[in-house]
Amino acid sequence: QLVESGGGLVQAGGSLRLSCTATGRTFSSYPMGWFRQAPGKEREFVARIGWRGTRTYYADSVKGRFAISRDNAKNTVYLQMNSLKPEDTAVYYCAADTKGRYEYDYWGQGTQVTVSS
Repeated sequence: QLVESGGGLVQAGGSLRLSCTATGRTFSSYPMGWFRQAPGKEREFVARIGWRGTRTYYADSVKGRFAISRDNAKNTVYLQMNSLKPEDTAVYYCAADTKGRYEYDYWGQGTQVTVSS
């Protein structure tokens, strides 16, 4: 029900914009988040956005470089990633927090982001 897109291969310093579109139901009333998992590492939080889009939160590692946004009319959440670093290489997942307790209960299948040095 959540489909990510926009991943790919980019050089260090470059930019990518990830999209997460909901199908089959709407998530426009719920906070949404982006997470990532690098090979051999635990999945980690990247960013979160409130349902109105006015409140955003970021991991320290991406603050100032990434921006989360949403278009509820399109049922889509975005992650604009700038100044990418090789350590940003990971599979990126979007998720919905339908209970509002920071317990994400709907997840996408992920999209690969690879940053070359």
